Amino acid sequence: MVVESLFRGESLGHYQLGPWVVMANHVHMLVLPNIEANQLLKSLKGATAREANRLLGRTGEQFWQRETYDHSVRDEKEWSRIARYIEGNPVKAGLVERAEDYTWSSANPRFRPGVHMSVNAARTSACATNTSAGSTSTSACAASRILA
Repeated sequence: MVVESLFRGESLGHYQLGPWVVMANHVHMLVLPNIEANQLLKSLKGATAREANRLLGRTGEQFWQRETYDHSVRDEKEWSRIARYIEGNPVKAGLVERAEDYTWSSANPRFRPGVHMSVNAARTSACATNTSAGSTSTSACAASRILA
């Protein structure tokens, strides 16, 4: 459900999706946003919270924590460092030995072809977000959400 929402946001034109990982209690994503980051996160969090609460048989309960972390990515080197951090998260957590073995990650070969692995040359500013809400517009973002 969360992975589908990540790709839906890209298909709606909200962002270009870079590396991402869905962990048990949080999500990291690196994106090049086409809309304000706070609007992007509100849309993504709202859709996934509604569906998760429906699947869990809950109504009116908060699903995502409110905090967020976002950061401007200044160049290709920083984008690459953040991308490695994101895709390496399951390895660091001891869930898999190799990032590509984790099912819910852009490092997995089934998702790899659709992942933007670098900041394109025309856009030199980027934003890294560890999610729950952020705000930037024409910068790339890394986002990470924490489940409540």
